Amino acid sequence: MARDLGAAQVFYRAVLGWEFGSVQLGEGFCVAFSHGFPVAGVGALPSTLAIPVAWTPYFAVDDADTTAARILERSGTVAVGPLSFGTGRSALAADLDGAVFGIWQGDAIPDWDMGGEAAPAWLELHARNAFDAAIFYGEVLEWACGHTGCCEVAYMEDGDRILLRHAGRTVARMYGGTLTDAPDPHLRPRWHVHFPVPDVETAVKAAVALGGSAVAMTDSAPFPREITLRDPDGARFGIVGRAGPGHLP
Repeated sequence: MARDLGAAQVFYRAVLGWEFGSVQLGEGFCVAFSHGFPVAGVGALPSTLAIPVAWTPYFAVDDADTTAARILERSGTVAVGPLSFGTGRSALAADLDGAVFGIWQGDAIPDWDMGGEAAPAWLELHARNAFDAAIFYGEVLEWACGHTGCCEVAYMEDGDRILLRHAGRTVARMYGGTLTDAPDPHLRPRWHVHFPVPDVETAVKAAVALGGSAVAMTDSAPFPREITLRDPDGARFGIVGRAGPGHLP
């Protein structure tokens, strides 16, 4: 969600190389395309709503109503929905720690497959307890369920992190130790999205030139340098080279 839809398109086109197209979801919403594949949605945030601009991951589900019920049964929160939205059915929710995420049932865009290799490199969850979070999401989204196409959950002793893999590709990782009452909202439990870029330095320069900023950089092995950026509205996202950890076996 962005304060200025046009300005957001200019920024992310320059930084991530995206192109944008309209879909049958209203004038205040557009879809970002990377190499011809839809990878993200950007919506206009009403000026009357005093809420932070942020990226929110949406997880595909078979039945939004069933998934919403699972979220509530496991002490999560369903803030909005499930509601019919375009060609799908969607809800906005929060986990046990308050990290916000969405669920989506149906086709995001008719006759299009979302993402592929152009999708976000990976997602990262900063949680109070990574194991509790993995259990919550595993039960709600049916990870490691044995169904065809489901995700595999793996515990990594180094760094005390949990990895989520799909088709041999790491798509998310979870870390514990986040404080729910941290004064800085970016230090509280939250999902953080990382996008692939052809050249990290070029992306950073483009972001700064358009009013964004570099927030944090990481050089620790086994991952190459990750850089967290802030767009002009304050929304944080990560960038990583094409050979980033989302592509590790």
